[in-house]
Amino acid sequence: MSVLTVEDLYKNYGVVQALKGVSFSVPEGSVFGILGPNGSGKTTLLGIIMDVLKATKGNYKLFDKEATADQRKQIGTLLETPNFYHYLSAKKNLEIAAAIKGQDTSDIPRVLELVNLTQRKDSKFSTYSLGMKQRLAIASCMLGDPQVMVFDEPTNGLDPVGIAEIRELIKKLYLQGKTIIMASHLLDEVEKVCTHVAILKKGVLISSGDVNEILANEDIVEIGSEDNEKLALILQSLNNYTNIKKSGNLLQLFYPVGTADLVEINRHCYNNGVVLNHMIIKKKSLEAKFFELTN
Repeated sequence: MSVLTVEDLYKNYGVVQALKGVSFSVPEGSVFGILGPNGSGKTTLLGIIMDVLKATKGNYKLFDKEATADQRKQIGTLLETPNFYHYLSAKKNLEIAAAIKGQDTSDIPRVLELVNLTQRKDSKFSTYSLGMKQRLAIASCMLGDPQVMVFDEPTNGLDPVGIAEIRELIKKLYLQGKTIIMASHLLDEVEKVCTHVAILKKGVLISSGDVNEILANEDIVEIGSEDNEKLALILQSLNNYTNIKKSGNLLQLFYPVGTADLVEINRHCYNNGVVLNHMIIKKKSLEAKFFELTN
């Protein structure tokens, strides 16, 4: 089952096109990252899905059916900065959130435990760190135990400790079988927590699918010898690499992830009369791959 199916979605703000024919689907039980730089349309897309904004054109489905208010009630949502009363405790704020959502307050101890705030449940919200405030907001989303959660930039503005806390919480929810849809501009976070990704640039969908396929890194083998011209010639008869480039006084061989065989490369060069004086393997950065896709 697809939790969310977006079909040819457009959103215009006057002459500005925030979304331009975006289509993708979110499989059940996935952590689906909507990735893109600021201004790419991520927040607009989530706003339309949660009926905060209206699409100019196109359609979307929730749980393989036309979207309704009742279906949205099955989704825990964090689209903006947490909106809690600063002078009240975490427990009191969650009681108010439960009342607004029509949820039973008996669920509050469970969600506090999940976000590791049980020991601070009676502390005022104003005493919380940014990471704790964000975790409390996610606890509010989890009231009623929804199977699907939507987060807009859940680690935005957090320090490394806060980012790590939210990352581990998302992983915990995923292991419980929840489906999480999260917008982010942080490449590293998407790679670490997401199973699937859709990449947006200026409202256009660049690519979508399994994160390991879309954002796959490459193995780069960097080699050199005293005679790089001869080295380049003999590499023409070497198999399996996908590309070769010159980098300064060195040559770079590009391989699909995990397929580079340094022993075989060295043997091939030696058997053809070239002794390598330099050989290292390195990974292509996720950032470089993302810039390739968006540029």
